[in-house]
Amino acid sequence: MLDPVLYVDQLSKTYSSLIAVNKISFEVNRGEVFGLLGPNGAGKTTTIRMLMDIIAPDSGTALVLGQKPGAMRHRIGYLPEERGLYRGLKVRETLVYLGQLKGMDKKEAEKKSDEWLARVDLKDWGKNKIQELSRGMQQKVQLIASVLHDPDLIILDEPFQGLDPVNVEAVRSIIRGLRDAGKTVVLSAHEMSQVEVLCERIALINHGQIVLYGNLKEIKKQFAPNAIEIAPPLSFEGWGEVLRAEVIDGKQKVYLTESATPRDLLKKIFERGMMIDRFEMATASLDEIFVKVVKGDTHE
Repeated sequence: MLDPVLYVDQLSKTYSSLIAVNKISFEVNRGEVFGLLGPNGAGKTTTIRMLMDIIAPDSGTALVLGQKPGAMRHRIGYLPEERGLYRGLKVRETLVYLGQLKGMDKKEAEKKSDEWLARVDLKDWGKNKIQELSRGMQQKVQLIASVLHDPDLIILDEPFQGLDPVNVEAVRSIIRGLRDAGKTVVLSAHEMSQVEVLCERIALINHGQIVLYGNLKEIKKQFAPNAIEIAPPLSFEGWGEVLRAEVIDGKQKVYLTESATPRDLLKKIFERGMMIDRFEMATASLDEIFVKVVKGDTHE
């Protein structure tokens, strides 16, 4: 039987007439990367704040590491959506101070700070003030602050917000390292394409309600279109089994009629002497799946 690190059952929160979170239920298992996904304003941050005991739910149950929210705060690493570092302090002293607030002694905090700064290529910036760092560097420092005390559960609210592609990949690498070390990571994000490569399971939220929940591979399989991806692009004008074809980033996505199969298309390509380097089943992105679910259209 799985031992959930997070257990949420019928959790709700209302602000005046706004239902921010509406009876949501999900579990996060030990050692997994779990995606709490959805557009801005969907209720993700409100959910996280209830789990962190920053705000109280109106109803429902939540257990964090087997205890009520707030009881195990010392075993949690939290990167809030609203960033906040002491801009006038130096990087290393900031991390050491925050580590001590999490129960670390000074020597341990200094050692771990140095190790993490070296790991994210900020070793030479430890004596600089926070305000002298780029936005991406500050983001990495704040991420270090959330994991410095070696927590069992790490909750990251919009960890890629405002980052360039290089720093997005750097943060992804850190998250993969945490997963490989056996940590449980919860990622909250509205740009789903940035996190779907990391998550094993997800809960997709819209207007305070969970609209999709479960294993990401199974969800993508469920919503996979009757389509294939090929390269290089070919012309399918007049082909009865092809509904439409589109080219994105040099790859062509070919949508087939309901009765056609990829094997039929491949056979016809070879019969006509057309050359291809790549031919594989197409998958739907989380963004595409979300749009389908919200519109109530689950068929291509």
